[in-house]
Amino acid sequence: MDSRTQQLLAVRLQYYRDLGIYDFYRRDVAVSTVEQPETMPTSTYVATPEDLFVAPKPEAAVADPAEALKLIKEDLGECTRCVLARQGRKTIVFGEGDPNAELMFVGEGPGADEDEQGRPFVGRAGQLLNKMIEAMGLKREQVYIANVVKCRPPGNRTPEREEIETCSPFLLRQIAVIQPKAIVALGAVAARCLLGLNEPMAKLRGRWFDFRGTRLAVTYHPAFLLRDPRQKKETWKDLQMVMEYLGLKPRRSPE
Repeated sequence: MDSRTQQLLAVRLQYYRDLGIYDFYRRDVAVSTVEQPETMPTSTYVATPEDLFVAPKPEAAVADPAEALKLIKEDLGECTRCVLARQGRKTIVFGEGDPNAELMFVGEGPGADEDEQGRPFVGRAGQLLNKMIEAMGLKREQVYIANVVKCRPPGNRTPEREEIETCSPFLLRQIAVIQPKAIVALGAVAARCLLGLNEPMAKLRGRWFDFRGTRLAVTYHPAFLLRDPRQKKETWKDLQMVMEYLGLKPRRSPE
């Protein structure tokens, strides 16, 4: 690879690192054509392991999950990577809970209360999630809670694809550090983000998915349950499946 191509590649990798993206995939040997600026001819080269490099994530050398999460949060910084930063966001909601949690909940995005407090699931939906967690025989402090996007979409709208793609690498890094035994995706948005499946909830619920070596279950978002309490029984079935896998004994069915 010539020095000009190496320089362009280094700039591109730095751009991705600024976005929080560190993982890249390629074939061991591939023939690639590099489009150079108009003043330079197009060149063709064979990529070898020595040609490409990826800087390690800041948390890669840290053994303590709590410290690793701090490094991810520092890397996120006062994020302005997508339009949500300029659409009325007050606070970045990074996530909270036990860095060594066996169970992790992933929601869609912060609401008004979360945006004010900087904590996930603290509004009405959060109160219901707390009851769900307690019904499973756990305390909120024993699980980890995060969202697909860390800034509140205006009017609590559904996060757009570009916003999800920009923010989700930080969520994936959180999951990699925590290494939960099970993940519960709360709602269709979280399920689509993590699984890459555009399927209705009826086809996603009641089964296990493999997510990077971790078991993942899908259930209804607590905000949806507030609008349609009839689905609480179905959600309880989903949680019972998770409890059985984790060896938890239920305290009671959530109200």
